[in-house]
Amino acid sequence: MADWTETYRPTTLSEVRGNDKARDELEEWAETWSDHRKAVIVHGSPGIGKTSAAHALANDMGWPVMELNASDDRGADVVERIAGEAAKTGTLAAGGAGRRLVILDEADNFHGNADYGGAREVTRVVKEANQPIVLVGNEFYDMSQGLRNACETIEFRDVSARSIVPVLRDICRKEGVEFEEDALREIADSTSGDLRSAINDLQAVAEKAETLTAEDVVTSERDRTEGIFDFLDTVIKEASAEEALRASYDVDETPDDMINWLEDNVPKDYAGAELADAYEFLSNADRWLGRVRATQNYSYWRYATDNMTAGIAASRREPKGGWTRYGPPSYWSKLGRTSGKRDTRDSISRRIAEREGTSLATARRELLPYLKTVTHHCSNRELTVRMAAAYELDAAEVSFITGSGEDTNKVAAIVEDAEERVGDRVLESGGDAFVARENDGEKPTEATDAGGGADGNGESGNDGDGERADDADGAAEQDAEGDDQSGLSDFM
Repeated sequence: MADWTETYRPTTLSEVRGNDKARDELEEWAETWSDHRKAVIVHGSPGIGKTSAAHALANDMGWPVMELNASDDRGADVVERIAGEAAKTGTLAAGGAGRRLVILDEADNFHGNADYGGAREVTRVVKEANQPIVLVGNEFYDMSQGLRNACETIEFRDVSARSIVPVLRDICRKEGVEFEEDALREIADSTSGDLRSAINDLQAVAEKAETLTAEDVVTSERDRTEGIFDFLDTVIKEASAEEALRASYDVDETPDDMINWLEDNVPKDYAGAELADAYEFLSNADRWLGRVRATQNYSYWRYATDNMTAGIAASRREPKGGWTRYGPPSYWSKLGRTSGKRDTRDSISRRIAEREGTSLATARRELLPYLKTVTHHCSNRELTVRMAAAYELDAAEVSFITGSGEDTNKVAAIVEDAEERVGDRVLESGGDAFVARENDGEKPTEATDAGGGADGNGESGNDGDGERADDADGAAEQDAEGDDQSGLSDFM
């Protein structure tokens, strides 16, 4: 059966329900774009029709769409290549006056912990755009202030139950589903303003009932919140391919969670060729889930579910009996155990990215492993000190990179030396500012004269002073090298 959220996705703005004011503002923004030439941020809770409204707008205006998803394509080079080019160019065939609509979905993921290169680049693209751009996001304040200031903003609010019911009623009539009005109100009330979830719930219940009643809805909600272990038993041991697929409709798990449950528990009953086949189907399911994340096209979920349920059931070579101790995915417990390490890794990577002018992903995947190799167990102490000073690392962070114990004297000494270097660098970069402050209102001292290269009479200082001047010049040169932002060579 086709996914109703896709089948009944609005094709024009007039079909967008529950946000009439926001819809009208979006239409006005598009019609007057030539006057203001600003991008617009459309923000609000998930599932309320933001992206659908952007596509419906493009359809109304006759504008071709170029869409980019920030969760997957957010590096500076990708944004420049795709969004940048789309924002700059157009043809007479590409909509009225050569217009096309650039949609940046999940735009709040360009900022916060997102890729630094992409964050800077998308702000630049938005400011220089010669084509209309719609940025779609859930969390408005996760976007940078610079980006927010460069755009107009339109807030989509949660869709009221009163607006959801007519949509569900219309779908039921088109699908030939008999229903009681109370059943539709029950679905609308239970989805908390999320129209997409309401349509999904309607489809799930309608597939099991000839006439949709409020009791069906309540029973369905109760059934879906229980039985993950029964579901595993059904798919892995008992059901045919078709029965396994139907069983997935009744379990309250997203495909992303379902695949983790199955991946960990299938090996408890399958072995050999049937296990290999089952994992092949799980691999295919994972590819489809990747496409969902890349495109935000949730209709691909059904292909993932087909593979991970019907595929596993079809892999079974012989009946499976008895009782199996199934357990929650180990992936979840691993995430819990490693959360501290991941936080440390990301904190270090952010500082590396900022200092080296690279993306967070590059810092995490390429530069951090390199640093771990060259400073392993602090074998090159001088290099480790320079690294700690360059990125202002504490003992835990030095330990994370080098593999040496956080509480060892070696790591403590390295951190102490690095802090001294940072302090010295601050003093040196201050030049004569500190000296002038100490001698405010007094005659410059001989040391000050020596720093200038001559005494108060314009004559050269003595040898000792000359040596100090040379030393100062050398320190300044060394400091200039240390402040060079050219990359890892700063401390290598």
